[in-house]
Amino acid sequence: MRKRSGLLKMVGLCLLAGVLVAGILFPVVGAAGVVSNQASETVDSMSAELADEPPPQLTTITDKSGKPIATLYNQYRVPTKPEQISDAMKWALISIEDRRFYEHNGVDWKGTLRAAISNTSGGDTQGASTLTQQYVKNYLINVTYRDDEIGQQRAQEQTIARKLKEARIAIQLETRMSKAELLAGYLNVVEFSRQIYGVGAAARAYFNTTPDKLDVNQSAMLAGMVNNPAVLDPWNNPEGAKNRRNLVLDSMVDNQKLSEEDAERLKKEPLGVVKGGPNKPAANCVGAGPEHGFFCQYVEDYLIRSGISKEELYDGGYTIRTTLDRRINHLAKQSAEKQVPKMTENVANTLSLVRPGKKRHEVVALAANRDYGLDKEAGETTYALPSDTWNVTGAGSSYKIFTAAAAMEKAGVGIFDDLPSPGSYTSSRYTNAGAPYTVGNAGDYPPTLTLQDALAKSPNTTFVHLVDRVGIEPILDMAYKLGMRRTMKSNAGNGGPIDKEAGGQYAMSQRKYYAPRKNSRGMPSFTLGVSPTNPLEMGNVAATILSGGTWCPPTPIAEVTDRDGNPVKVDENPCQQVVSEDLANSLAVGMSKDDLPGGTSAAAAEAVNWSRPMIGKTGTTQSNASGAFIGGTPQLAGASMIFKPERPTGGIVDSGPGNVYSVDGEGNIFGGKAPARTWFNAMKKIMEGEPVRQLPKPSPRYK
Repeated sequence: MRKRSGLLKMVGLCLLAGVLVAGILFPVVGAAGVVSNQASETVDSMSAELADEPPPQLTTITDKSGKPIATLYNQYRVPTKPEQISDAMKWALISIEDRRFYEHNGVDWKGTLRAAISNTSGGDTQGASTLTQQYVKNYLINVTYRDDEIGQQRAQEQTIARKLKEARIAIQLETRMSKAELLAGYLNVVEFSRQIYGVGAAARAYFNTTPDKLDVNQSAMLAGMVNNPAVLDPWNNPEGAKNRRNLVLDSMVDNQKLSEEDAERLKKEPLGVVKGGPNKPAANCVGAGPEHGFFCQYVEDYLIRSGISKEELYDGGYTIRTTLDRRINHLAKQSAEKQVPKMTENVANTLSLVRPGKKRHEVVALAANRDYGLDKEAGETTYALPSDTWNVTGAGSSYKIFTAAAAMEKAGVGIFDDLPSPGSYTSSRYTNAGAPYTVGNAGDYPPTLTLQDALAKSPNTTFVHLVDRVGIEPILDMAYKLGMRRTMKSNAGNGGPIDKEAGGQYAMSQRKYYAPRKNSRGMPSFTLGVSPTNPLEMGNVAATILSGGTWCPPTPIAEVTDRDGNPVKVDENPCQQVVSEDLANSLAVGMSKDDLPGGTSAAAAEAVNWSRPMIGKTGTTQSNASGAFIGGTPQLAGASMIFKPERPTGGIVDSGPGNVYSVDGEGNIFGGKAPARTWFNAMKKIMEGEPVRQLPKPSPRYK
């Protein structure tokens, strides 16, 4: 009876062998031939992909000079050529995984039959996949289906169909790639745990070395790990990793690649991995550190908005040279932190700096008092403080720039025209909850002021008067045109459906301040800067004015190249002449007195002995909850904003540099205090050695 059972098993194995051979050859017979042809085309395509398409690779972000600041990746991988891998590593892997690697053509029939007999007869369960077949499986799991859980499951399912496809692809690969290329391909794709993929990254992460210098002991541990990298992690399971390493050493002895004496000696040695965990770079902008992390985050956000998906960005192996100026960014951070210490609870102080120009507006610095990082206890954050739109803050009276520009363009107001500045003003056009909209000033002013003096001294009543005169729609349009693009389109406010009755070509936001209905509550308050605001976009407004009315996207990108060094085009919005050069130049002169005696930032300017021609405008919100300063010279523009990112209620108290803090009640912050001090302290040092350039002349049309 036992002989008969054994005979039946042998017959079954013979039939199985026939099925395997027939399946791998994909015979074209009858109706099944159509399916086989399609399967064959799929296999041909897949084998070509494995032979030609490289696996995911990390992206490097650099400063303007090309010095790296961060890496982005899902899989930490260092591409490695065959000649860059030590013989010890190659033979350790071959000895434990596929001893007949150099003898078969992709499928080890002898091993397959042996495993089938052992598994069918009740012996030890054995695998039969060659390294080429394992390369196929690892490629499908770690590359092709890396973001597809179902695809990964299919690539590992224990079915005849999957094995047939894997075997056929392996045979195809053997005709396309040399054994050296196949072995290196496997060692570039395989996982080693903790986001570490490939022997190049593993050599650095585990042993702080390069793959060509891996010794027998190191190679044996890495070769053993590929069997189950998560379980055999040497830091989490050192005993398991050591036992598996020793098994690899024994297999090298059996394969006559290591003497028994050397194997026994090596088994007594420690694993030798670096202490405390793998030596690898951070996988995201945290790696840029506390000072450059905000800039890195903006680069990532900017490229994703331009059409490069996050997956592509993290897997594509790009080199992204940015416009970051380390010196300027360092000085900006120093200044922000001097005014508001990094550990100050619920107070963010930011400084965003942009170079004006008619062809590009390059962002050179994005700084904050807080450090960029994950340690909240140390005051760190990963919120994009200098470059995101914040619904907890406004820029206050700096929004009066938009009202002034709209009044100049639509009503022909000149910068030297006299305008009323009464202590109180009631709108003749807009209401507030059914009652007339009334606003008062925060100080005493003469009965009339020129527009230039009004921009420097900032009476509320003058600008609400201009809202009445011009209407809200041109002001909303102007805010968008001069630079508040993402801000105006954001849903940082109340949300809700877009009001079709809302005015303004560019008033596409869902926030009432941006697209108010006629006579809606608080409409004129837009000129007082109560709306959610993006600090970087405010800085870019200054750049637009100083560029003769040319708006360009605030770009952090100097150049992008792919993994082969080829240039990659970034889809950026084109620059636009949004207002006439005459208007922009005249507006610049209109904003040129804020730093002079009587201007709202005069004290901050005097404290650093500022003497350069510049434009400037301060802003403060209700309850002194936030403040802003927007300004620029012909060479560099920017905005400093101070706000409460976590809890917006209450105010901010400013008792001098280094003594600024959040309170639940009324604050005393003004744009001319910490925000202006931050801007002037940084810009004084940044502009040292730069030539003094004059502002443009105003046009007679707008005088």
